[in-house]
Amino acid sequence: MEQALSGVRVLDVTHYIAGPYCTKLLADYGAEVVKVERPGTGDGARRIGPFYKDDPHPEKSGLFLYLNTNKRGVTLNLKSETGIKIFRELVADADILVENFNPRVMPSLGLDYESLERINPGLVMTSISNFGQTGPYRDYKATEIVADAMGGWMSIIGHPGREPLKPGGNQAQFVSGLFGGVGTMTAFHGRELTGVGQHVDISLMDAVLYIQMNITQIYHYHERITGRIGNMVLPPPGSILPCRDGYIGAIAVTNSQWQSLCEWMGKPELASDERFLTRIHRTENVDELIATLIPWLLEHDQEELLSEAQKRRIPFGIPAAADRLLNSEHLNERGYFVDVEHPFTGKVRYPGAQFGLGDLPYELKPAPLLGEHNEEIYCRRLGYNNKDLVKLRETGVI
Repeated sequence: MEQALSGVRVLDVTHYIAGPYCTKLLADYGAEVVKVERPGTGDGARRIGPFYKDDPHPEKSGLFLYLNTNKRGVTLNLKSETGIKIFRELVADADILVENFNPRVMPSLGLDYESLERINPGLVMTSISNFGQTGPYRDYKATEIVADAMGGWMSIIGHPGREPLKPGGNQAQFVSGLFGGVGTMTAFHGRELTGVGQHVDISLMDAVLYIQMNITQIYHYHERITGRIGNMVLPPPGSILPCRDGYIGAIAVTNSQWQSLCEWMGKPELASDERFLTRIHRTENVDELIATLIPWLLEHDQEELLSEAQKRRIPFGIPAAADRLLNSEHLNERGYFVDVEHPFTGKVRYPGAQFGLGDLPYELKPAPLLGEHNEEIYCRRLGYNNKDLVKLRETGVI
């Protein structure tokens, strides 16, 4: 059975995280994604851990292997005239091109959208960069923490009166890749309707700001800067608090939830206590509220609290680490994790489908080895022969 994006041809000239995640979303749902890497070294993500069995090998990077499932891989030197010629041949046969270089790079190679559009008028080209293709910050350097900071995310993370904190992981990169996937498919759908291609412009700063848009709305409406409140959810109780065997997300923000929690604690009188009577009262007396709640939580375990809270329709939750997630009865019953066999790692478990599409199949195949599909793409698709490949390899083009 064909997948949702079967037949869609994508040329992937991305590296590290944001761009590869965008094209992973397309590849995992059936698009034929050809990943172009630098000869010899490949995508820089190949040199970033964690590495399988702690062996720093370019074919064992967990980051690279996760981000490049279901893709075909070729090598091509875009700094050579022959490499540019071959790349243009690949573009002519593509529906979509995704790149995440600095905005100066593709034009400097003669591969800007206007030039490529003349080769393939229906091309959808998605460019993912730190600050977008336009604006005074266009050519600025950035890292994950810079995007988190300048997009406003860090301004609301941390404790009151303390320094801003960075979100865990590489969330700005993944959010940008997600928006890249959405923008790419929106433009592709438009092309299918109108026959006209598009240049999609994705900025890490824009993406981070978009998911924090409430901070600008609050300032626009009330001229009030959103402050940091740590783990607290207002109105309280709503926080990550200690329990007997770890921590629990103890949330009971509505009046009915608060009343149910008081009854569960065996202290129904707290629901009518003037200090905690309404949301406003609970917010004003949050320290006393938490001091009352913690001794009770410390008498109970995570699983007990989670199970009983859900029976009482109170949204408690356990902060889950990787071991808990991998062994989650819920996730495994849904078939979320998928085992993928790779020649350098053997069978490894990966996160699976980002969303379900009814009966349409979902399959994960391993990320390509460096240059694994050179013969398939260059010979069978573009018409080169084996002698050509030998010459291209000897001259450093592939």
